[in-house]
Parts: sequence; structure tokens; C-alpha cells
Amino acid sequence: MKRESLPRELRPFIDSEGRLVQWPARQKIQRQAIHYLATRFEEGREYHERDVNELLCRWHTFGDWALLRRLLFDWGHMDRESNGTRYRLRARPLDSP
Repeated sequence: MKRESLPRELRPFIDSEGRLVQWPARQKIQRQAIHYLATRFEEGREYHERDVNELLCRWHTFGDWALLRRLLFDWGHMDRESNGTRYRLRARPLDSP
């Protein structure tokens, strides 16, 4: 996804390599950021928790992959096993910006 195709409000938070560099203060932009990060996952693929963490570490720079992983689930972009060990991207997120 090209930076120019991102919502205007989200662009200041994404660097030239496509990484989220700061967690936005406004919830509207936070939701856009989570939606953006969800696009980094493959549909239909099952991820172990450590794989989700590793992927999130590649796509953000502020070191809070746990927050991002939790919001991907809480805001309906991913499903997870009840024990929290496996995740899968939802085909249609419950929450879209």
C-alpha cells in the first residue's frame, strides 16, 4: 500500500518504509492505523501468537506489539483461539475506518 493511498490523517504516522512510527492520540486515527496494520496479514493464513508479534514488530517502531495485537482482535480485524495462541485475519473486519 502506497503512503499516498492512506487516509490523510494517518500519513504523518507512517514512515517511508511503511512502518507505524507513533501511536496516534485520536481514536479515529488509531482505528485507521489498526486497519492499515491488518493489511499486512494474509487472508486465510493461521498465525501463532509469536508470528503476529514478529510481523507487528516489522511494521511499527515504538515497541508495543501487545497493544497492536490486542486491538487487531478487539476491533474485529482478527479472530483468535480461546487460549490466545492462534490468530487469523477476518475476511471482513467488524470495524473499518
